[in-house]
Order: sequence, then structure tokens, then C-alpha cells
Amino acid sequence: MKLYFLRHGKADWPEWNKPDDERPLTKEGKREMRQIGEFLRELKVSPAVSVSSPLPRALQTAEIAAEALRIDLREDAAVGKGFDATKLRGLIKRDPGGDLMIVGHEPDFSTVIEALTGGRVKLRKGGVARVDVEGERVTSGCLAWLIPPKVARA
Repeated sequence: MKLYFLRHGKADWPEWNKPDDERPLTKEGKREMRQIGEFLRELKVSPAVSVSSPLPRALQTAEIAAEALRIDLREDAAVGKGFDATKLRGLIKRDPGGDLMIVGHEPDFSTVIEALTGGRVKLRKGGVARVDVEGERVTSGCLAWLIPPKVARA
């Protein structure tokens, strides 16, 4: 199984005075995510489904990527704050039988990737990593690639 970890796009609003959990993507973030979605389609990334954090910046990112990849999207609170390897296994049980794109946040994604692969990574906003795993227990995996947004946009 291939797991694609896609970190949400830019959502930096310097004068944001509402709760952080409500921050949407910026115009630049939306544009960047459309480019990254196209890039992923050119790579022939084809997960069975995309599962997103319910936070607006992640959900908007997931919607853009799902449209580009022509896949279904579902929102799952497990991918929100505190996402970890145990919650990942729960996601996989709910969506068995195919590759999975997960759209969410740092530092949770880097922590989960390290737990699976032993490798330390930092996923930039709009970055995507692919981790290949085997078996239903998903206790370990191999980092197949890590693409920073700068490369995907180029």
C-alpha cells in the first residue's frame, strides 16, 4: 500500500485575529495547491481515496488535490491535531484495499513518517511524501519519496 502524506498549503494570514483552527488557504496557497495537484497527476499518483483533517486549510487543500486526481474525498477528525501512527492504522482499517492520500498538518506528519520509516523528515507546506507499507498492521514502511513544494511547482 502507498500512503501519500500531503501537508496543507499556505495559510499564513499576518493579521489573522480568529482562532488558528479556522485559517483558510491564502490565494497563493490555493494557486500553489492547484500546481501541486497537477504535478501529482502527472506523476500518476492514484490513491483510492483522500482523507483530510477537518481544519479549513487542510480540507481546501484536499479538495483541490482530489479534484486534480479525480478521487473521492472524506473528512476525518483523526487526521486533525494529534494525528499519530495509531490513528493512521484506524484510517487504513476504514479504507482498506487501496492506496491512501492523507491531508493534514505538521508536526504530526513528520512524527508519523519517522515512526513508520525511522527517517527524520520535515514536510513543508504543500509538500508531499510517499511511504510504502505492507500488511494490515502498518508497523513499518519505506520512504519512497519526499517532494518539497518548490519542486512540484517547477
